[in-house]
Amino acid sequence: MLDALGRDYQWVEVDIMSGGSRTPEFLLRNPFGQVPTLTLEDGRTLAQSNAILLHLVEGTAWIPADAWERAKMLEWLFWEQYSHEPYVAVARFQRVYAGKTAADVEPRLLERGHAALARMETALAGSDWLAGGQAATVADLALVAYTRVADEGGFDLSAYPNVRGWITRVEKAFGIK
Repeated sequence: MLDALGRDYQWVEVDIMSGGSRTPEFLLRNPFGQVPTLTLEDGRTLAQSNAILLHLVEGTAWIPADAWERAKMLEWLFWEQYSHEPYVAVARFQRVYAGKTAADVEPRLLERGHAALARMETALAGSDWLAGGQAATVADLALVAYTRVADEGGFDLSAYPNVRGWITRVEKAFGIK
């Protein structure tokens, strides 16, 4: 989001596999002990990816002005945290970072992850964007993060042509390379 907004920032890598998000220094900035964490110029910190995104895009076109469209955007942001990320991202984490084989990934993760992708496929059958408006919103950015790399978790996106087209649109809208 910072890139799309053209804002300068410093990226600080935190090795969560070696406990980097559990050090006393990190926990002072983020008592949740999770990544990401945003540290503002005045020293205040903010955790949780969707809270960070909403803070960054306050007052921009990435949050719809229309109350209904904004509520639909929020609906997708909340859904992402409860029904997408716990399955698609966790399956990817298990494969990429925990070194599990495809056979070792919990089958429920794949089942629920495919259900999430199918839900997105259906929603995108009648719209270019998840919230249904005429332009991308921050919800599209939040959901594209793990969806675009879902194959790394064992999800074959070839069964989801609407999702694949949406990924391309979102990458273009936000300047993702």
